Amino acid sequence: MAAFTGGDVYQAEFDPKAYLEYFRFGEGTLGDEDLEFALRGFCETFASGQLKGDTLIDIGSGPTIHQLLSACESFENIIASDYADQNCQEMERWLKNEPGAFDWTPVVKYVCVLEGNRDQWLEKEAKLRRAVKQVLKCDVHRSNPLDPVTLPRVDCLVSKECLEAACKDHHSYRAALNNLSALLKLGGHLVLSGVLGCSFYMVGPHQFSSLVLTEEFLREALSTSGFAIVKFQTEPRRAQTMFEVCDFSGKYFLVARKEKEP
Repeated sequence: MAAFTGGDVYQAEFDPKAYLEYFRFGEGTLGDEDLEFALRGFCETFASGQLKGDTLIDIGSGPTIHQLLSACESFENIIASDYADQNCQEMERWLKNEPGAFDWTPVVKYVCVLEGNRDQWLEKEAKLRRAVKQVLKCDVHRSNPLDPVTLPRVDCLVSKECLEAACKDHHSYRAALNNLSALLKLGGHLVLSGVLGCSFYMVGPHQFSSLVLTEEFLREALSTSGFAIVKFQTEPRRAQTMFEVCDFSGKYFLVARKEKEP
């Protein structure tokens, strides 16, 4: 099992451009499998109109935008966030359409096909750029993860593969869930997507730890934090190669409604 890599390691060693190599969609990378599964989940949840509201916060966005492509159909105000400054900068580069920004076109086109708007990918990119109003620093271990910024409670939180990377053990994961809950209105929804059975992943030459999650633990932790699970989907790993890059055994996608304060 990998030694725990905390926030200081991410700030010093996490290379967003190396991480984005996982998102070269359609090139046979290990990321294709996780991307397809997650994008289907986000499409079913947001593009269908199941979840709507005014403001959505993405916790631990990393340098990526794929997790927000369907959400911008249901939320006009999106706040992205990450712990590592270089990830926030990379996201800003795409939002501002600057030279050298990662090309998300294949992913955007795939989402548009899922949503039944095959030819509207340029409109989709423009819509997401308009929707993301801020990119903030975030730390899930703080009682207000967006400190020093204080926001009104929001309708929806999204987090993809963040908590398992940020938390050392089950205790800190539960505490982080409680911290996220403080950002969410009663009756609001938490959308989580990530990997099961994963202890590490590689970004370039650097290994980063991941808290090994199971469906059983996630269900228990959410219930303890005052959430009622609305949807919980899992899928086993398909690729039986590249275990030296990431050792996950499956993927999960869940939607939970905040029923009470933790």
